[in-house]
Amino acid sequence: MTSKQVFDDSNKTVASYKAQTEKYKDSIVALNNKITDLSLFDIEWNDPALSYFEDSGYNVSQLLPLIKDGLYQQNETKGQHPLIPYASSEGNRMQINSIRILNHKWIICNFTDGEFSGELFIKYFIDDNSQLEYIVEDSFLYRM
Repeated sequence: MTSKQVFDDSNKTVASYKAQTEKYKDSIVALNNKITDLSLFDIEWNDPALSYFEDSGYNVSQLLPLIKDGLYQQNETKGQHPLIPYASSEGNRMQINSIRILNHKWIICNFTDGEFSGELFIKYFIDDNSQLEYIVEDSFLYRM
């Protein structure tokens, strides 16, 4: 192989790497934009909502898991789920699967019993006794 062929091959390889790098940069920009969009409705990126809790004397890093845990604990209630306003299919039980705390007042979550699924829009607050209260504002059900 001549030195010219080696040089040409090297240039092709470098050009190929540059093209791949540009492709990856575009993908990274697209992912960063998606992350920014998703963070708009997440309490962890919502400074006014976090400040609301901090100004009320709460430790946010401890409070946010308590809010989620309180919802997941509702899954353990015997009988009809106390927050899901739909009956489950025979032999199954409605369960909350995932939760997103939007701000200091609202939560969205999804649920399923394996045959049906849906979503809840929940308003929550901490009462004078520091107890969490959840109020289902709206919900809908899908057939899977």
